Amino acid sequence: MKSPSQTNAIDFDSAKLQRLGFGQQPPILERPVSLAQLRQQLCLQLQTSLEPQRILGLFFREIQRLVPLDALSYEHKATDLRLEFGQRGHHSISYSLSHEGEHLGELVFRRNQRFSDQEQGHLESLLSALLFPMRNTLLYRAATQSALRDPLTDTGNRIAMDQTLQREIDMSRRHLQPLSLLMLDIDHFKRINDDHGHSAGDEVLKAVATAIKSQLRNVDMVFRFGGEEFLILLSNTGREAAALVGERLRFATQAKEYSADGKSVELTVSLGCSTLLPGESAESLLRRADSALYVAKREGRNRLAMAG
Repeated sequence: MKSPSQTNAIDFDSAKLQRLGFGQQPPILERPVSLAQLRQQLCLQLQTSLEPQRILGLFFREIQRLVPLDALSYEHKATDLRLEFGQRGHHSISYSLSHEGEHLGELVFRRNQRFSDQEQGHLESLLSALLFPMRNTLLYRAATQSALRDPLTDTGNRIAMDQTLQREIDMSRRHLQPLSLLMLDIDHFKRINDDHGHSAGDEVLKAVATAIKSQLRNVDMVFRFGGEEFLILLSNTGREAAALVGERLRFATQAKEYSADGKSVELTVSLGCSTLLPGESAESLLRRADSALYVAKREGRNRLAMAG
């Protein structure tokens, strides 16, 4: 009798593939679709997309022709990818997927009835059809994310910002929720580069990015907008709440310790804040935040200014 929760590790090396039935005569099953037929169909169907949600959704739907399930969940911590399908059940079997030492995520099957030995064997065999499609989609996802990240600060780059800003504006209007934008600039950053060199400036940029991210929610997004400027998108955040976030970021970046050539470097930031107006374009929202930032710098820096 199996326990309600079972954890297994699968490493799809050649020996394991042989044990799972590849290269062997498939068993004859009493169900309408055989294990070999379903596995062959999955190998073809799962190659049609590089979208993880589509691949796993298709896999979840098709394997139920052989093994009834209530839910499937997947997690790949390295890329912060989490997907769930169906409703949670009382009994579960989890698998750690890997190939030649490369971790491909954790997969959990759930349902209200216990899994038999035969059903567990079927699931393990069918998982082999998921291996290469998931590996391909993770590689594609990593390449896509890399193209949208600033390599120095690990924040979104200008391309990502352009794509995300319009999407967030559309969502804000569709759900009738506020959207605010903070533009943050490191005060007198050129002095750091001139006095201590660009490598010291790079370290300061990384430290500031870390300080910013530590103060935000998971739903908030940070982009490197220019040399020493960062853009922070605050979804479902109105004018007053955005001002509070901006002040929190100002204090957090100032409180952090910075050093160059073994010497302490004092650092402050200035911020401009704008909140989306009815019918406003992305260009206008950015322009108002930039104008507010200019006001903050003109009035002495180390402060937050709100757009009118």
